[in-house]
Amino acid sequence: MKIAIIGAGNLGLSIAKGILHSNGATTMYLTKRNTSEIKEFEKYGNVTVTADNAEAVKNSDILIFAVQPGHFEAILFDIKDLLTENHVVISTITGFSIARMESVIGNDKYIVRSMPNTAISVGKSMTCICSNGLGKKRIDLAKAIFNRMGHSMEIPEEQMQAATVICASGIAFWMRLIRATTQGAIQLGFDAKEAQELAMHTCNGAASLLVESGSHPEQEIDRVTTPKGCTIEGLNEMEHQGLSSSLIQGIVTSYKKISEIREA
Repeated sequence: MKIAIIGAGNLGLSIAKGILHSNGATTMYLTKRNTSEIKEFEKYGNVTVTADNAEAVKNSDILIFAVQPGHFEAILFDIKDLLTENHVVISTITGFSIARMESVIGNDKYIVRSMPNTAISVGKSMTCICSNGLGKKRIDLAKAIFNRMGHSMEIPEEQMQAATVICASGIAFWMRLIRATTQGAIQLGFDAKEAQELAMHTCNGAASLLVESGSHPEQEIDRVTTPKGCTIEGLNEMEHQGLSSSLIQGIVTSYKKISEIREA
């Protein structure tokens, strides 16, 4: 695959690393205004670093855009006449609709919209993907790219805002739960470093159990709880204090906020 990443900032570079480390590109172009910051990527041999978006587009088939939202439309206008029937346009820009992209480059292009989260930097992103009508022919290609950096799922575009809350904001929600578990462990006598280690690896193990087994969370809870035991006593107290309801309300509140931002 001949890939260009237009906008090699934090997200763009995370994507680049995921692709390069899995040998997912025959050639790669990375673009940024200040190329000195990313020159080190040329050590891979098949990577070209440039400030010229047009050069990157001309020499690539898959175009992954990871620029600031305010710059995206102007960049699309700049490169639209360079697009061919072979190009696949993949956007990672939050809030920039497929219809808006089509209004600039046309609906006769393969357009895919993606929403990775910050865990992409460690190869553990949950990335949601949607496309225009023609882009559906390249959905599997886009999923193959993002599966190199975690897991991907195709969803309708109208669910992208909700996915942003669950997957992108969700990283912060899970971090808060890990922090709370860490604080509890400190109260029980562990030092701060030990407490965090216990909390984050237990969280990782819980998620891995579900991923690997395909179980429902309640099935795994049943494996841990015993009649009159300490686990069910702790779970019941958490529910009395509103654990599940507060999480659900927090998710819904975040969704309401992102909907207000879109309408503003």
